[in-house]
Amino acid sequence: MLGGAGILLGVAAVPAQAAEVSYKTECVPPAISGMDPVQGTTQVEITAPAEAKVGDEVQITWKFVKAASKNPDIIDLEKDTVQPTGTLKAGGAQTGDIAMEGPRQNPAIPKNSDMKLSDMKGTLKLTAAGEVTLTPDAYNVNVNKPVSADTKCTPTEAVKSAATIKVSGGDSGGTTGGLPTGVPSVPTEVPTELPTGSAPPSSPSDPSESATGGDSGGSGGSDSGGSGGGQTEFTGKEVEIPYECKTPIGDKNATSPVQIDAKKDGGNFGLTVQFKKSVMDSPADIPADSVKPSMEVVLGGADKGTVRVEGPTNPEPIKSGDPIEIPDLTGTYKPGADGESTLSPGVLTVEALGTTTTCTPAKSEVSLTLDTSSQPGGAAGGSAGGSAGGAGTSGAGPASSGGGLADTGSDDSGLLRALGLLAGTTILLGGAVFTFMPRGRLR
Repeated sequence: MLGGAGILLGVAAVPAQAAEVSYKTECVPPAISGMDPVQGTTQVEITAPAEAKVGDEVQITWKFVKAASKNPDIIDLEKDTVQPTGTLKAGGAQTGDIAMEGPRQNPAIPKNSDMKLSDMKGTLKLTAAGEVTLTPDAYNVNVNKPVSADTKCTPTEAVKSAATIKVSGGDSGGTTGGLPTGVPSVPTEVPTELPTGSAPPSSPSDPSESATGGDSGGSGGSDSGGSGGGQTEFTGKEVEIPYECKTPIGDKNATSPVQIDAKKDGGNFGLTVQFKKSVMDSPADIPADSVKPSMEVVLGGADKGTVRVEGPTNPEPIKSGDPIEIPDLTGTYKPGADGESTLSPGVLTVEALGTTTTCTPAKSEVSLTLDTSSQPGGAAGGSAGGSAGGAGTSGAGPASSGGGLADTGSDDSGLLRALGLLAGTTILLGGAVFTFMPRGRLR
């Protein structure tokens, strides 16, 4: 008999038996989520032949009667995105581990509803006469959308055997062996409908403006350029910015080093914002074109407003455990005032997989000071870039760029640890929490 009845391969089928067992379970979310393990109860039904002979290879079925918890009120799981794998323990006359695997087949699972996991199957080659017991052990649940991630569930109490096979006669060939050792394959598919974001804005070059910049000399190591062969590239200082982040799983505080550089183009400036020294690794597979960062650079001094800078989406998939690099954020600053204008890191936004994380500086510090000449349509209280951006406040502090912030106690991996969640899609599945949040190497 096939399916839940189990089969005997190469011999006549015999009546099967099915029995249920329940056991307390601990399901562990990815370590990077910072969340505690979840406690629950797993209830399964094991089906196997009641009798067999030494040398037979039998099929065993593991059915989830009840998962350790419901899918919480966070995200709907799509059809055919969930796959269970696990281990069944053989004991008694023959001992060993039986690898179990279910297909990636499930109905759509709405928020706050019972989990629906497919039946797992495995095979056992019988090598010893006597009674062989079958006991459920640890299992893993993989979800491959919106990103691939695993939750690992293990028993927290002694589990009773769920079925027993009476094995008759023949040469046993020993008390162990013949157990499958293959590891279930890991799905490699990635979603294709994820947002791809927009390309980073390029610095416009308008020949009509290239001769309008005047020589203003300037302080703070910057120069407005002009026809006299003045400075055109300006390097900002690295500043430590304490961020307060609003994430899908709560508020996070962290500090990250940021640097703003500029390149003069006529009366405008092409800006590049770099994050530095923060290093994390991805706890899950991240599809290509799924992460897009942006920032509102805050203007101060003579000018007022904000400049929007953006980074491209990740061009390649990022494997679990690999570093993820946040690209440079770029945009164009069109000054709205004459004089000495300051630029400071502002609100940072990370969009990923349909969600958004927003980080606001708790305290601002100037990274770059420029001598500017007012341009038509420039900032002076509004958005100064070619991309849309909300009106900003100065809040950039004094024009002087000296002095750093006091140590906040955060390590170098601060910002993305707080972004935590890569705009964090969080899923509670089978009693385990999945937090899909890459950690990244910011440069």
